[in-house]
Amino acid sequence: MKTALISNRRRFLASIGAASLVMCTASRAQSLLDGASLGIVSGDGTDQTVAVQQAIDNAAASGQTLILPPGDISVGTLAFPARLALEGSGNATILRARGAAPVARIGTAQAITITGLGFAANIDAPTSQGPLLDISASDNISLVRCQFSGGGGGIATRDSALNISDCHFADLADAAIHSANSRGLLITNNRIARCGNAGIRIWRDEAGPDGSIVRGNRIAAIDWRDGGNGQNGNGINIYRADEVIIADNHIDGCAFSAIRLNSTRNSQVSGNLCLNAGEVAIFSEFAFSGSVIANNIIDNAATGISITNLDQGGRLAVCSGNIVRNITPNSAVNPDTIPIGIYAEADTAISGNSVSNVPGIAIMAGYGSFLDNVLIASNVVSEADYGIGVSVVEESGSVHIAGNLIAARKAKLVGLRWQEVVSTDLGADIAKFPNVTLNANS
Repeated sequence: MKTALISNRRRFLASIGAASLVMCTASRAQSLLDGASLGIVSGDGTDQTVAVQQAIDNAAASGQTLILPPGDISVGTLAFPARLALEGSGNATILRARGAAPVARIGTAQAITITGLGFAANIDAPTSQGPLLDISASDNISLVRCQFSGGGGGIATRDSALNISDCHFADLADAAIHSANSRGLLITNNRIARCGNAGIRIWRDEAGPDGSIVRGNRIAAIDWRDGGNGQNGNGINIYRADEVIIADNHIDGCAFSAIRLNSTRNSQVSGNLCLNAGEVAIFSEFAFSGSVIANNIIDNAATGISITNLDQGGRLAVCSGNIVRNITPNSAVNPDTIPIGIYAEADTAISGNSVSNVPGIAIMAGYGSFLDNVLIASNVVSEADYGIGVSVVEESGSVHIAGNLIAARKAKLVGLRWQEVVSTDLGADIAKFPNVTLNANS
């Protein structure tokens, strides 16, 4: 009797589960709009702008998800309205621009989700100017598993809040993602390759809170097509945008910097792998304040880490737990770059780093009078020409060097007057340089 009751109960629960599955499947089907059944044609190159726009407007108005058919769909510039849910067919759907204009625009909208959709440039004008997707004054916009290829840029956004995840950007003339005055971006787990000027740019017209998070992206082969002395050629570039977190990214082959902070406040750069940078791998420059650069790996760069521009108000940083190795003798893009592992100028703690194979100075504090209040402690230096170098001109501020392990080819602790080495043994000459204190270096 007990066995029969258990068996009946199992059949009853199974029937409930089957009924629930049928109901969920039916509900899902009712919430979908089939783009092909609405007259959208792919693959033949005909202008589908009117048909796609009507389907998009109907989906947003009805609260249904529009599923576009696979293949190339040729369109002019589409307008994505609020509350739109748009999907490609198994990542096989591509909206291809008919002209040089963006494939789509989002303006003053919210609650838009775009999944598994490709955005591509006109085949006859693959490097046309302008982004493939232009977004302005919008909130709660999500782009997931989308592809952007062959345009002037991937996504350009202004005054908006976006979630960009698991997307693929390639062969773009400018930047994969360019943000101006954002309301906070989440840029996670994307792949970016072969961009003309930048991977990810987060800029503001005026300095202020931004709050974006850039995490887990893979960025490679970033050129500096439009030239300049550092505004182009960077994997991740933050300008005047405060409170930004850059973490756990893999960045390889940038013409200038893997990560470049310019005039930022309270920025965190941690856990990134930075390979083959043409200039400074991780840069905190100009009027910055409050940069944390920690637990990154840098391999092959003209300079590893630079925390600079006291003359512009740049000060207050922590540089700790980084591995910096294989610094090149010079930079192919900036002849003024000096082979240094880690460099800092003001209110900075440089501690717990390991620096190896530098054909110059492994760790350097200050340049001429641009030096104030730097701690260099508990670092490990090996295979460098010079271990630790500090500015000892009369106007220099204080430096404390303690507990470092140094193996250097030419000299371990050196004093510098601008670029000239004036002491190859700071320990012996310490009485001459009152701005420097030493303790327990080996």
